[in-house]
Amino acid sequence: MTVIKPEAARPAERASRTVRDSQHEAAELMMPYDANILGHVFGGAVLAMMDKTAAVAAIRHARTACVTVSVDRVDFREPIHVGDLVVMKASVNYVGRSSMEIGVRVEAEHLIEGVRRHTNSCYLTFVAVDKNGRPVEIPRLLPETELEEKRYAAAQERRRRRLEERNAEGGD
Repeated sequence: MTVIKPEAARPAERASRTVRDSQHEAAELMMPYDANILGHVFGGAVLAMMDKTAAVAAIRHARTACVTVSVDRVDFREPIHVGDLVVMKASVNYVGRSSMEIGVRVEAEHLIEGVRRHTNSCYLTFVAVDKNGRPVEIPRLLPETELEEKRYAAAQERRRRRLEERNAEGGD
């Protein structure tokens, strides 16, 4: 008689995490070395902060190393000035098998006036990797609120479009 252990009879259930489990917020005071000759913060400095903030959310979700594989369109809606406190808010919007989309919202706060302005938003795609740089499976995402479900659906659509574009370009 053959005995089949329950864990051998079915594949292991993939773990799940909520958006809340991996959200990250970071803030940094903008200094003169961050700015161009007009006193506006360099776009590249903002992009680097967005990437780092998104990376924290990705790693928190996957609990392994993650690499940036794409950055969607970034519009600089308003300049960020020296003396502004830049606040980055990152959340996981969608999870595939090894990839995930992280949304980042950037706000600039004038500390003396106490006013915050939305200056940028961006979506970054990360892939979770093992120590050899190979993709690894990550926990599923469990949206808990109506807004999280809307973000999940919108992220699925963006992913579909990105894959279509990549296939149209020959997969490179």
